[in-house]
Amino acid sequence: MLKKYSLLLAAIVLAGSATDALAAVSAEQAATLKSTLTPLGAERAGNAAGTIPEWTGGITQAPAGYKGSGQHHVDPFAADQPLFTITKANLEQYKANLTDGEIALFNAYPDSFQMPVYPTRRSGSAPQWVYDNTLKNATTGKLLNGGNGFADAYGGIPFPIPQNGLEAIWNHITRYRGTYIVRRSAEAGVQRNGAYSLVTSEDEALFRFYDPKGSYADLQNTLFYYMTFTTAPARLAGNGALVQEMLDQVKEPRQAWGYNPGQRRVRRAPTLAYDTPIESTDGLRTADDTDMYNGAPDRYDWTLVGKKEIYIPYNNYKITSPEVKYKDLLLPGHVNPKYTRYELHRVWVVEGKLKAGARHIYSKRTLYLDEDSWGAAVVDQYDGRGDLWRVSLAYLKNFYELPTVWTALDTFHDLQARRYGVQWLDNEEAGTVDFSKPSPGDASFNPAALRRKASR
Repeated sequence: MLKKYSLLLAAIVLAGSATDALAAVSAEQAATLKSTLTPLGAERAGNAAGTIPEWTGGITQAPAGYKGSGQHHVDPFAADQPLFTITKANLEQYKANLTDGEIALFNAYPDSFQMPVYPTRRSGSAPQWVYDNTLKNATTGKLLNGGNGFADAYGGIPFPIPQNGLEAIWNHITRYRGTYIVRRSAEAGVQRNGAYSLVTSEDEALFRFYDPKGSYADLQNTLFYYMTFTTAPARLAGNGALVQEMLDQVKEPRQAWGYNPGQRRVRRAPTLAYDTPIESTDGLRTADDTDMYNGAPDRYDWTLVGKKEIYIPYNNYKITSPEVKYKDLLLPGHVNPKYTRYELHRVWVVEGKLKAGARHIYSKRTLYLDEDSWGAAVVDQYDGRGDLWRVSLAYLKNFYELPTVWTALDTFHDLQARRYGVQWLDNEEAGTVDFSKPSPGDASFNPAALRRKASR
């Protein structure tokens, strides 16, 4: 099945090499989203070896004991035990199912980095209305402006049967993560010796692309709004930022503003894009590293390499448990493997190579997108010499209150400096991401609103 699907994929990719000429798939192809493919475009069938099971709908309800949105998650697979653990000592046995970046982490930290591998649970799921919209998008969505934007897709995966790398990238960027969210979390840059300082913030986001009452015409080129306020440490408390994320950022660049409590002023932040370093993780994360990859895709030539079976972080509920303290989780070099969970999943492999004449600190980045959710689980990033430099890991889990697959925790590893950044820590916070609050509307995400909320 996998071989046959790979051959079909290769034919589609070759046929669709001219990006501007690409159109949506046929109604006959789209119909496979109700048969051989899942509603989001993954293969329903398991693999021949039986190590990846059939998708049967994923998690459809919260487990017993879960208190509701905004509360820490109950692990629905708490009784699972590891099948085996990959270490530096047995690495050769599993290399075929690892990314170059994952292998590099074993080589960088041979005495401590490990991957506990659990039974594969295809827990990925989404609401029915997202499935319905994805089916519609399959026959209407199309790339625009050389792939820097798209049209006629809304409220679901825009290209569930992708024909090239750009379509796959847009699937990741626009995957479902609710409509309006509020999140309190911490992030840190962990030094070579394990020292770190936490930066805590309160964030909110409004995903206009997933407004159930909206449409593609209503977007007016705006995908989502994002606002954040730093709450600790004291020297940074009160700083705020607002982002209005554009769909086609070549046509209309990302709009961003910052608030400084000392000056009590809101100012434009024109460079919050591409490889701008993010201060809260000591520059270990660039602006477009956030969410594994985001923003305008125009500086890279994207290739849809195909599919592979890879051990990726999945169903990571333990890593954000309130019973796990930051001091026990954040070890020198990487998070504590004791709290991680890896599973064998099929992933889409998408490679981006820096265009001639374009500028970025990464000359190449390879994304490994979970087929059941389109979320990037691993990203390998290369420096200007072509050497592997940074590795990003998203510790995925199902937020079953929606439901959707999103990250429990993101880590950004610098292999050369032996440091790493961590985003979305919430173990010691009062709660986790809250999807239950009513949307405040567009008017709550403008510079005036940023200053008003900051002054409270």
